Amino acid sequence: MVVRPWILECMDEIPEGRPLDSRAELSEFLRTRRARLQPQDVGLPHFGRHRRVPGLRREELAQLAGVSVAYYTRLEQGNGRNVSVEVLDAIARALRLTDAEHAHLTHLAKPKAHKKKAVRPQYMRPVLQQLLDSIEGVPAYVVGRRSDILGWNALAAALFGDWGELAPADRNWARICFLDPRSRELFVDWDRKASDIVSYLRMDAGCYPNDPQLSSLVGELSVKSEEFRSLWATHDVQEKGHGVKRMRHALVGDLTLSFETLRLPDDCDQSLIMYHAEPDSASAQGLRLLASWGRDASSVGSGTK
Repeated sequence: MVVRPWILECMDEIPEGRPLDSRAELSEFLRTRRARLQPQDVGLPHFGRHRRVPGLRREELAQLAGVSVAYYTRLEQGNGRNVSVEVLDAIARALRLTDAEHAHLTHLAKPKAHKKKAVRPQYMRPVLQQLLDSIEGVPAYVVGRRSDILGWNALAAALFGDWGELAPADRNWARICFLDPRSRELFVDWDRKASDIVSYLRMDAGCYPNDPQLSSLVGELSVKSEEFRSLWATHDVQEKGHGVKRMRHALVGDLTLSFETLRLPDDCDQSLIMYHAEPDSASAQGLRLLASWGRDASSVGSGTK
């Protein structure tokens, strides 16, 4: 398995602050990845219907990875201090981890503590706002660490709601998704949107375990949302990518929009997200109507003002 270089580059700097418990994070991540695999999934015999543990046993995983049971047990207990990259690669293959999961495992097991630095304030270069303003017909915004929304264009405001009316701390996809009920009206598949947001936050937590704002965000959402707590406990991680979102806008009705994520070259924590519709489709017509309404569209109840 090959880990994309930019994923690990994003993990090089660990900010100072109140850290998450890295040993507990490593332990729970390995346990949950092991629990999702069955012996037959990896070519091992399955003896009996009543197994005392969900998924693979530790000894089965150790056999697949080519390490001793004692060695793997120490790792799953959170002791990854001296583990080699080669062993982590073997475990990642045995667990069938994705690129994002592999990178997350590597960072949890081998944090680069000698490169600790203070958390840098997030800001978007002014020229990027100029770029966003010049994009017509396509909702676009820039998102940073913790799923903070840093900048957007007029059509994004018409589609998602005018984030300019929110306090800067509230311009955050996780808060919007779990704490603003209008997001459930906007996203037809809200459960998938929520799962994606939590997976992105988990990735950030692996990159920046000492970020006090991230810890505070996770704590707030854990207290206020049972759904967030449940999703956070799965330890799922993924990188932002591309896909399709279905929305139901109060003004223009149902929209099916594809989205693409473009990572900014000078800051791997920031990404440009753009949505687009199939040419000549009803969704394309809906976007044109939203564009014609401009800022007025966000006041009609687009879902996440």
